[in-house]
Amino acid sequence: MTIDRDGVIRVGGTRVRLATVILAFNEGCTPEDIVSQYPALRLADVYAVIAYYLNDRVEIDDYIAQRTKIASTLRQEIEATSDYQQFRERLLERHRTQHQQSSVPSKDVSETE
Repeated sequence: MTIDRDGVIRVGGTRVRLATVILAFNEGCTPEDIVSQYPALRLADVYAVIAYYLNDRVEIDDYIAQRTKIASTLRQEIEATSDYQQFRERLLERHRTQHQQSSVPSKDVSETE
């Protein structure tokens, strides 16, 4: 495991977060399921992460809670900016336009002949 510049623990030299593996494990995924979902991971690394977690649950749960709080705060800050709101509105408008265009029935060429 490595800690990146933002203080996020990554697994096995990949970009997969420790929290991602632990949350999947706590949702009932087996180590094999986790590797299947995140092919960059090695099975041995997933087993090592789970063993580390089982030996130090309180510390890891506290770490995950802290990272979740940081992420939530950051998300609120981003969503509060006017740039984000304008960008979101443009995306929603594009989505509505595309949805309307795809729901318009196309004219069958054989009907005009």
